[in-house]
This record gives sequence, C-alpha cells and structure tokens, in this order.
Amino acid sequence: MKRATRFMVEKAAYNGGYVWSYTADFSRRWGELEAKPSMVWVQPPGTPTMGHLFLDAYHATGDDYYYRAAERAAEALIWGQKPSGGWNYFIDFGGPASTRDWYETLGKNAWRMEEFQHDWGNATFDDAGASEAMQFLLRLYVEKRDPRWKPALDRAIGFVLESQYPVGGWPQRWPVNPKFEGDYTGYITFNDDVAGENIKFLTMVYQALGDERVLDPINRAMTSFLVTQQGQPQPGWALQYTPDLKPAAARSYEPRALATHTTATNVEQLMTFYELTGDTKFLARVPEALDWLDKVKLKAPRPDGRTHPTFIEIGTDRPLYVHRRGSNVVNGEYYVDYSPERTLGHYSAFRKIDVAGLRARYERLKATRPEEASRHSPLKARNLVPLPRYFATRDLVTSDLNVHAQRGGSAPDPEAVSKLVAGLNAEGYWPTPLVATSNPYRGEIPPARPDGDYATTHVGDRTDTSPYPAKDPPLGISTGAYIQNMTVLIDWLGERR
Repeated sequence: MKRATRFMVEKAAYNGGYVWSYTADFSRRWGELEAKPSMVWVQPPGTPTMGHLFLDAYHATGDDYYYRAAERAAEALIWGQKPSGGWNYFIDFGGPASTRDWYETLGKNAWRMEEFQHDWGNATFDDAGASEAMQFLLRLYVEKRDPRWKPALDRAIGFVLESQYPVGGWPQRWPVNPKFEGDYTGYITFNDDVAGENIKFLTMVYQALGDERVLDPINRAMTSFLVTQQGQPQPGWALQYTPDLKPAAARSYEPRALATHTTATNVEQLMTFYELTGDTKFLARVPEALDWLDKVKLKAPRPDGRTHPTFIEIGTDRPLYVHRRGSNVVNGEYYVDYSPERTLGHYSAFRKIDVAGLRARYERLKATRPEEASRHSPLKARNLVPLPRYFATRDLVTSDLNVHAQRGGSAPDPEAVSKLVAGLNAEGYWPTPLVATSNPYRGEIPPARPDGDYATTHVGDRTDTSPYPAKDPPLGISTGAYIQNMTVLIDWLGERR
C-alpha cells in the first residue's frame, strides 16, 4: 500500500492533484478527455476521490503519510475552487491562457462531449465532482478540526445554499449566466443525481457540524422531487426542468422526454427521504411511478439484460431513440426518432431497471412505522453523528473508463489479495490496460463533409478528440485501479484486526 501510494503521490500527482489515467511514460494523460500536464481532474475518480482514499488509508494504518497526501489533495482543490465556492470538471495550474487553449483545441473538437466544447466560466454540479470535493473537505476538516480547511468548506456550503432555486432544485451550473446558444445548464437538474448528491452533502454537514442553516434547504430539495413528478398517465421524471417546472431538453442527445433511469433513481431517493424524515408524503406516489415503469418496459429484456428504453415521449409513452450522422463537430448532428436500430454507442438507448427490487423496498418501508423507519436518521439525531470512517468504493464512483467501480461489502478474498500484492510492479503501480484512449489534437480543421459512418461509434473521424475504446490497449497507470486495489487491501487489514 505504501509503495503504491508513494508512486501516485510522488510521480503521478501534479501539485497534489490527479487525473484518471496516464501512459506508462507519462507522455499522455486523461480525465474524461485528454488533459494537459498542468491539469488535474475534480470529476470522479479524480483528486477528491483520491483524497477520500488517503483518509481511508490513514484510518486503516495510522500512518501520517496518508494524511499528508490527503492534505495535498485538498490544497489542489482549494487552489482551483471557484469564487462561487464550487468547481469545474478540472483545475488547470497553467492558468487562464492554458485553460483557454485546452478549450479551443481538445475540448472544442470533442464531438460528443458537448459540456467540454467551450468554457462556461462557472462551476458545475455535474457528475458529482463538486459533491465529492465538498464531502472530502468536510471529512478532512472534522478529522482534526484543523482551521486551515474551514474557509474552503464554508465557501462550498455557501455554493450549495446560494445556488438552490426557491422550489428546491439546483441548476447544473452556477452562477447561471447563459451565454451560449442552447444553454441548458440553468435548468433544474436531476441528471447524474445532482439534487440527490447535494441533499447528501447537506445532510452530512448537519450530522457532522450541527449547522441548522441546511435543514430548510434539505426539506425544500426533497420536496422538489414531489413537485416535478409528472401527473397521470405518465408519473415519471425528466432529466431536467425549466424554472417553471416543465420538462426540458439538454445536450443534443438528451431530448425533451421522460427518462426511465432518472425515474428509478428518483423513486430510490423518495424512499430514502422517508427513512430520513418519517414523512409518508415521500411514499405516496411511489407506486404510480413503479406501475408506469412496468408499463413502458421492453416486451423482453435485451441480451445484455437491459429492460427499459432510456427516453419516453411525453404524451404518448412511445420510446424515443437518439441517433447521429456525420463525423465531427462541424458536419455531425444528433436526431431523434422511434427506431431502436443503430442507436448511439456512447449513450445507451436502454437501461437495466430492477422494478421488482424497488417495489420490494417500497413494501418493506410501507409496512414500517414512520418513527421506526427514521429511527437512525442523522436529521433526527440529538447530537452530532460521526461520519463513516471509510468512503472509497463504498459510495463513490471510481470508474475512470478503464476500470469499473466495485462496491465494497464482502470480505476480501485471500487469493485476490495475494495477486494484488504480487501484481504491483517494480515502479510502484498496478499496470492496467488503458482501454480508453483518444485522438490527439493535430491542429486540423474538421472537414465539412463526413468521411465515413460513425453512427454507432464512440468517436468520429481523426479530428474528433472524444474518448473511445482502444483496439489494443497499452498498459498504463489507472487512478481508478489504484483506488479499488487499495480499498481491497484496506478491507484486508480490517479483517485481520
């Protein structure tokens, strides 16, 4: 564990921060897109996730080296914290000119990565980056009550409170400052669990700090799930809503529609809200949503087990399918129809939703008295509630496009632990196939006419800088693999004690 951590801290890190993956010679590196050497990633599993892991390792070993590594990660995050108190997807220590150059080259040419095609200039709640950074700063502060971390934590709390709409939801980006055509980032957002993550953070603030300012925002946020659920005969949810609570479109491949996976996630959240509050209003319309999910499911599961179309047309319950034509940011476009053939490769047209499991949880909660269901709620605790000692891979996203998150819970397998110990190479990292790669920016102007068929691929022509699966992935350094492997070893230490 120490050798692997020394490699990450002393060779992979830049100013205490991390991206998602690196070639073995460090000649290239990636977050969700290719990154400059001066950049570190906030979006998981980047710098905040590494900070969580370091705190976990510190708790497991008592070794101060891990705590110092967590401090360096926090320093990187604080350097890149926006005046609003939030974060962008990444931090560029090269300064504004370097960031501008990245957006005008690698970001601008990433056809399917529309959120990276220009610099919005504000902070984002998307993809749990801000949430994970805020949770990490809170953990670090309460660990030793070191006052160095309090100002940044206070700014982060302020970011969540000040950006909340009166109805209780949050925009995807804030401060809201529309300046690009088709800007959707000021809409109330459920996509990627923006609201759920903010409620989780504010709940952690209350349980760890006893800050009563967050109670009304938490309650308003939970209520926003109720007021955005559509009425019969389509009691589901959309990915995002206009400020006057109408379902709205977002990126070119996210049409105005109801979303089955978002509906399932929001049903899960409503049941969690019942456990937090004991208020039966959060269970009242769950059966309607579950019945609707059963109604719109596919006639038969797909070979990969997916059970539902992603998007459902408002007013008809017909599945909507997104397609694309062209080859790059200049000649390419997305469009929607009713055909399930040749759908996007990079954004699934189908989802696997366990409606039976959701219904079983609902029935358990319905049979549980409100005071019993909420008995362990941190919102009802009379005293401060300690935060969990371990976070990484328990409730965090650690997929860096090369490895996929594995949730903890089962006891470590001795053979697997032995393989991890033996698999650490002489340099101090676990060689991992870098499945995700991208075309380097070559300075070419994207051609005005398509040069092939890219309807179902992750990447377009040679000018497209979007990530895609490599045919012959080289071995390299994966931040996600480091986090997952360290967590197995941390669990093993726990089992031995």
